[in-house]
Amino acid sequence: MKYLFLIFFMNLLPQYAGKSLSRDGNYPKTFEDIRNEIAGYYDIAKAIIDLAVYGKAQNRSYERLAVFVDTIGPRLSGSKNLDAAIKYMYSALQKDGLENVHLEPVKVPHWERGEEFAMMLEPRNHSIAILGLGSSVATPPEGITAEVLVVASFDELHRRAQEAKGKIVVYNQPFISYGETVWYRSLGAVEAAKVGAVASLIRSIASFSIDSPHTGWQNYQSGIPQIPTACISVEDAEMMSRMSFRGTKIVVYLKMGARTYPDSASFNTVAEIVGSKYPEQENISNFDIVMESDEGTFKPSGLAFTGNAKARDIVKEIMALLLPINVTEVYDTADGTDINFWMRDGVPGASLRDDLSKYFWFHHSQGDTMTVQDPKQMNLCAAVWAVVSYIIADMEEMLPRISSVWWFSLKTINQNSQALS
Repeated sequence: MKYLFLIFFMNLLPQYAGKSLSRDGNYPKTFEDIRNEIAGYYDIAKAIIDLAVYGKAQNRSYERLAVFVDTIGPRLSGSKNLDAAIKYMYSALQKDGLENVHLEPVKVPHWERGEEFAMMLEPRNHSIAILGLGSSVATPPEGITAEVLVVASFDELHRRAQEAKGKIVVYNQPFISYGETVWYRSLGAVEAAKVGAVASLIRSIASFSIDSPHTGWQNYQSGIPQIPTACISVEDAEMMSRMSFRGTKIVVYLKMGARTYPDSASFNTVAEIVGSKYPEQENISNFDIVMESDEGTFKPSGLAFTGNAKARDIVKEIMALLLPINVTEVYDTADGTDINFWMRDGVPGASLRDDLSKYFWFHHSQGDTMTVQDPKQMNLCAAVWAVVSYIIADMEEMLPRISSVWWFSLKTINQNSQALS
């Protein structure tokens, strides 16, 4: 959903002049000079906010996203839908008049879920809703019929390792937070295979459920047998846990047709708004900032930022211009798998912080549709991106950089963010 949203706020940006560079790390202007320069953007920021939230551009990001999503549908890596989405975006960017619209070849993983089915056979017949986890192997063609071992944690699994051989391990781990609980999705199959299980079913990493499985990627490890793995609904995981506590024998039939193909040829879709004064500033060494919205577009509260103290102070001054919509906070540590590589090279990064109270109700589930989106909240998000993008692009000097050594130290501390994809 982030791609069409990008089109919207790029359309709000007029041609900017660009800026001189400060490659040696010294900042030519005093901070007071910079603060005064940013204050001079007040009228422009207010005009962008009024256009996006109250004016003729309101609801534009929602409407364009709806057309895109309704037309293309889910866009799994390596799928035909992804190819269609790339063609759609390429055409849309050209029609919008952006410059240097082009496709850059890239290889992407290609995994297909295939037909999948799960049925409880004992103590009663019950159809279990499942979604195979990314990169899972298939079951044998005839499927797997096995008794279930229900555990609430990796620790319990290890304590009961002698009971796990030849069984399907069902994880009924409580949801604590996404960052902590997602390890069961990521490593559930590996840990189950270590103790001889033939498959694993993971309680969905979700804070709320209406019998809805939530999928996502999982990771095998070298030297550990690869067993089929899928997510199940919170309701089914809790039901099997209650049965298990009562001493009831549970038998499940599982069939999955998942398949991993060689990496597929695909493309990154690139477009520019070229500066009139410094058009060469499209190279990575000249990037001011990279930004990502990868945790929904609900009501925003501010930006999470990765960069040095000087850059952070500048961003805080820019965010103050969003006071009319009360989106002024600057949090620690930008997050997002799509911008980490740039931040690693010292480019300042920012990610949207918004209301996540319902985000994991829908995350990676069949319920992740346009119905979840709120046009008014998306208007606020569009205003945030457009104001920040415009001002940073137009300021006379670049944001100060951080060193790659500093970034790696930060990444070590925050390595759990990798599991958020």
